[in-house]
Amino acid sequence: MKKVLFASTALIATASVAAADVRFSGYGRFGIGYLEDRTGTVTNIDTTTTPPTTGTATVDTDNTILVSRFRLNIDGVVETDGGVEFSARVRLQADENAGNGEANAAGLNGARFSVIFGGLRVDAGNVAGAFDNLANYYGNEPGLENFIGQYSGVDYSFLGYSSTGSGSNAVFFQYAVGDFAFGASYDQATFAVDGVPQDGDRWDISATYSFANVTAALAYGQTKANVAAASEKQSLTVLTLGAEFGDFSGTIFVADDDVVNDARNGTAYGLSAAYNLGAATTLTFAYGDGSADDDLQQYGIGAIYDLGGGASLRGGIGNQKRGDGDSQLRADFGAQFNF
Repeated sequence: MKKVLFASTALIATASVAAADVRFSGYGRFGIGYLEDRTGTVTNIDTTTTPPTTGTATVDTDNTILVSRFRLNIDGVVETDGGVEFSARVRLQADENAGNGEANAAGLNGARFSVIFGGLRVDAGNVAGAFDNLANYYGNEPGLENFIGQYSGVDYSFLGYSSTGSGSNAVFFQYAVGDFAFGASYDQATFAVDGVPQDGDRWDISATYSFANVTAALAYGQTKANVAAASEKQSLTVLTLGAEFGDFSGTIFVADDDVVNDARNGTAYGLSAAYNLGAATTLTFAYGDGSADDDLQQYGIGAIYDLGGGASLRGGIGNQKRGDGDSQLRADFGAQFNF
């Protein structure tokens, strides 16, 4: 009887797997990364105690480290007879610890669920919001690690997809018709002050229009933060423009950043570009800054050499500085392969 039961269970499990459409995709990258005056958290032995105790401390670490990432997307997809697609995604990812150069363990992130029909898409769970999905928000990011961004002057914390954590349990909506696309997201959240609940909900909306070789996108979002035992509104408005002219493509980025920290309030701005230098080589550039006293400024250049088969050599060099702080030179080089 047990043998019959086990055989029946195996048949049911096999039929379930055969009926499912499970897709795998992702990439791997590895190389050398340099960051001037790198600091990180390391193991610390305190000899002032008897006996000595072991803890952690933040200290200067090696400027040059081995950088790496493995990313595997796992998608389960099914389509109804009426053409409605239901899917769910989890991501397995492992990176180096950028502070001390050691390896981090791989782990699964929070799940994202999606329903797609025609131009309509609805995501739930660990989702990317309207800013994270906005056309040309990230532009061209030089380097193996994409460490330079035109958006560096933005300090508002918008709803974003988490590759290594649970993410926010939120909803994202997008509808595309013709040359227009509209998006919105909502993240329900509550925090407390002295045991009294406070509204921490976060929402954003976007609109995108494409014409000829140009794409324009506009997004707005807001939330509330805990400031001196009271809620204070924070908001972000972003305008992006992107265009392609043959082998050249470029983006322009402008944002109004209203956050709790007055030293980081103001206008963020930047631009990026990419140029195909022959069939296999692409040059990239990005610059980002802001008008606030403590905004992060970044600029740099990069190059990509296509090896074929989804593999490429990538690298970049750039500079970053926050406010009146010291500038830091940053560079990297390595290989990336997509699968």
